[in-house]
Amino acid sequence: MSYLLLTMTTLLHSACAPGKADDLYLVKQGQSAYVIVIPESATKAETKAAGIFQDYVQRISGVKLTVIPERQYKDQPAVFIGNTARTTGPEKIKGDGYFTGSKDKQLYIRGGSGQGVVYGVYHTLETYMGCRKDTKGPAVVPTSKDIRITGNIADLQEPAFLYRESYYPASTDAEYLSWHGLQRFEDLWGLWGHSFFKLIPPATYFKDHPEYYSLVNGKRQAQQLCLSNENVYALTVTWFKKAIADNPDAMYWSIAPEDGGGACTCDLCKKADAEEGGPQGSLIRFVNRVAAQFPEQRFTTLAYGYTAKAPLKTKPAGNVYIMLSTIDAFRQDPLSQTPSAAGFRKNLESWSAITGNLFIWDYTTQFTNYLAPFPDYNNLQPNLQYFAAHQVKGVFSQGSGETYGDMAEYNSYVQAALLWQPNADLKTVKAAFLKGYYGPAAPFIGQYLDALSNAVKSTRSTLDIYGNPIFNARDYLSPSLIDQYSTLLDKAEAAAGDQTPYLQHVYQTRLFLEYVVLQQSRFYGNEKYGYLQADGSVVPKWPARVNRFVEQCKAAGVTELSEGGLSPDAYAQEWQALFSRKWINSLALHAPVTLVNGYTPEYTPKKEATLTDGLFGGNDFTYNWLFTYGKDMIATIDMGSNKTIHTVQMNFLQDARHYIFNPTQLLIATSTDGINFKEAGVKDIPVPGEDFGVHILHYSFSLPATSARYLRVTAKCPVTLPDWRLVEGKKPALCCDEVSVE
Repeated sequence: MSYLLLTMTTLLHSACAPGKADDLYLVKQGQSAYVIVIPESATKAETKAAGIFQDYVQRISGVKLTVIPERQYKDQPAVFIGNTARTTGPEKIKGDGYFTGSKDKQLYIRGGSGQGVVYGVYHTLETYMGCRKDTKGPAVVPTSKDIRITGNIADLQEPAFLYRESYYPASTDAEYLSWHGLQRFEDLWGLWGHSFFKLIPPATYFKDHPEYYSLVNGKRQAQQLCLSNENVYALTVTWFKKAIADNPDAMYWSIAPEDGGGACTCDLCKKADAEEGGPQGSLIRFVNRVAAQFPEQRFTTLAYGYTAKAPLKTKPAGNVYIMLSTIDAFRQDPLSQTPSAAGFRKNLESWSAITGNLFIWDYTTQFTNYLAPFPDYNNLQPNLQYFAAHQVKGVFSQGSGETYGDMAEYNSYVQAALLWQPNADLKTVKAAFLKGYYGPAAPFIGQYLDALSNAVKSTRSTLDIYGNPIFNARDYLSPSLIDQYSTLLDKAEAAAGDQTPYLQHVYQTRLFLEYVVLQQSRFYGNEKYGYLQADGSVVPKWPARVNRFVEQCKAAGVTELSEGGLSPDAYAQEWQALFSRKWINSLALHAPVTLVNGYTPEYTPKKEATLTDGLFGGNDFTYNWLFTYGKDMIATIDMGSNKTIHTVQMNFLQDARHYIFNPTQLLIATSTDGINFKEAGVKDIPVPGEDFGVHILHYSFSLPATSARYLRVTAKCPVTLPDWRLVEGKKPALCCDEVSVE
């Protein structure tokens, strides 16, 4: 693996470099006597590994080594790839580990199971022959007429985890995966993740068989499956019989709830859950029952949300793997320490006590803002060490996926090394990547990463995977600290000079800070650091700045800026709408606001001032909206003196996915003394039908000329969630933005 790069004696030497007696010259002065030997009945992996080794030797030296089966071998110098009869090294290699060894000037590369021998070839190419592949795309291959491997080698590498996935754009490159010993769920699972509705789709069955689905608040709803229903079990078994026959090479099959709540509360499910301590009980019993029909297969299920806890009585079957999620934890500290992970730690202990088949679904990105700096970098190692100490067998480390996100290349590279060996020398791993990827700019990029990590500590920041750079504008992403980070990147650019691609890599790293500046400017508005001037007009250079950012995003491979969110082009359109929006000189601009019911602080960073700051909320409910949860919004605005009012306007957000709905009624009242209010307008708003889209609805009240100092807006919150979005424990929320008075 690449983390050994700086600890091994290697590589390519010129013909004039002095050699040692036990040095192995694969190629010398453009000539080679070596052949590549594979087993007589070579596996696909062994044949593939030999081809890879042959190809890279030719790329380096121009010499193409011949690949022969072992029966043709005649005692000449050779590279033995796979489990040949002449192999050397340990008798057994754990899992898909590998061994690279040399003896009597022969080279041996063997693997354990699966792709082990392929991993071994890539390890040899990097560690002993100077090749590198730091991200997706072509590998970096040195050229030389000599390939010399110094000294005798006995290099055994065995992975700590059975399943290892770092989900970043580099994982779309098959060679990158093999190079770094990583895997993809698409290649291992016949059915992955939240799978209930893939097994029994509501579009197919719900109309005629609502009993197949969960009973929630006394009504059958297509939120989850009813796991005590015999037909649900029979249909599931039938589905797997066909799927397994169609895909016999799949290693795992998922049986897991949909994302969200809605566990079934029918009598039979409720009874099982009462015995097991929660809805995880009926789930594990169901999964075990299905798994018993396919004893040769491995099934996975999710310990996530309402199924996170271990059952009290039933143990997972021997062919059932539990994938436990870390989703509720903040990321500024290791999972073994942070108070927010206390529930996860308890669940990990409980599951570890009843099964040896435990996977972890971890998270290393901010899903709401993929490009925002998310400096959990120093926690990657302690978290994986913590998992390994609890006998976890596999880890799915979810980053930004196939879209570009904060430090995607770095995170993927480091995670790959630590997923293979959690106790690897992290300083060596980090230095190897930075030097290979950033070249002469490496020292300053290292300082940039350290500065971010140190700032999180010194400012006591919270790293939330569903956070926002707005929330961190007063701590590790404050304007003053952003200036410091930017200065380090300036130095990195200067060090890179005109060396491509190093300079391009620094430019891509700057995207993360630029994104923060753009997002925060929407929050600041016409204040310092905002995109508007004091009079509400757009800062002249801002549109060009946005356009430049968007083009750089597309060049870097950004396809969406958040999970399921805007593309770069859609982001540009959103900005264009902001630029073209008319600034309203509201009579209530910056007027103080008093609330009867409190706002939700984690989603209302400007507090009461949100309603009168002159800015309008967008599709993201987490800023520039006053968020009120489960109660009426009753806001009194003090305009300072009596004003003649003609029009009152305001906006509300509907985002059913996040339980945000329109008010059922809006009332406007005015007052001259702040005590006696007179009703000035009322609107009744119908309850919406099923709609999971995000909508901004505008409401306007035209008043006869009215003199008033105080304006009171009352937005009636729905009493309950609509039936189609009913989830136990959840209440409807209101989001209101600017109240404009003219």
